[in-house]
Amino acid sequence: MHALLKVLIAALDLYWWVLIASVVLSWLIGFNVVNIRNDMVRSIWTAVEALTEPVLRPIRRFLPNLGGIDISPIIVLLLLAFLRQLLVDVLYSYPYAL
Repeated sequence: MHALLKVLIAALDLYWWVLIASVVLSWLIGFNVVNIRNDMVRSIWTAVEALTEPVLRPIRRFLPNLGGIDISPIIVLLLLAFLRQLLVDVLYSYPYAL
């Protein structure tokens, strides 16, 4: 059970960084620092977007329009931090019960 919890924590940590990369890459594309017509940039953007959009899209439906500012990644990051802390508490509060 400990191994499963540790794998879930590692997956949450990895998804955290994928979400951060998505935000930074969207800023770089938005400010025209990197060009989406570049094949490597396009393939990275497609992969990152495929990983993050299924989670961000439902949250965006419930958020009000903030004039072009997307705060859905912040909400997902807060949820990920909450889930991670919950798993860490379960993992280390009952070391022999699981």
